Amino acid sequence: MKYTCELVINLPRDRMVELFDDPENMLKWMDGLQSFEHVSGTPGEPGATSRLTFARDNGETFDMIETLTRYNLPDEISGTYETEGVRNEIENWFVEDGPNATQWIAHNVFEFGGFMRIAAWFMRPLFKRQSLKIMESFKVFAESTALASEDPSDGGE
Repeated sequence: MKYTCELVINLPRDRMVELFDDPENMLKWMDGLQSFEHVSGTPGEPGATSRLTFARDNGETFDMIETLTRYNLPDEISGTYETEGVRNEIENWFVEDGPNATQWIAHNVFEFGGFMRIAAWFMRPLFKRQSLKIMESFKVFAESTALASEDPSDGGE
């Protein structure tokens, strides 16, 4: 299964990418993420792996392994995400859309094994909706972070 999602973030590209590239921020915007742990390789270099632990609605957890495949910021960060029965390759592209906006383009390629091969056929529309939901969650986080840093009540003028 292949699809592309696009979203405009109302921030300059450098600031948007800075927020996106910080693993500690993931806990603030990625729904269900419990932890992000570097496993091997040099962070920020292709081949680096990390473990993402997520909580399901029923309280159970599952792990996903991220492997960085390309790290060419501020233009692109790409990787694979693998969990039982599912492998997702994501190419994230960040394109300036004026001085204060960034277009985020995410190309997704899913491969399924076992039972997920059958289930995915029925759940196909849900995958793209979930990808967009994650992107929109980041947009809210990033734009609200920028607004908070511009708050005149912080003593600056």
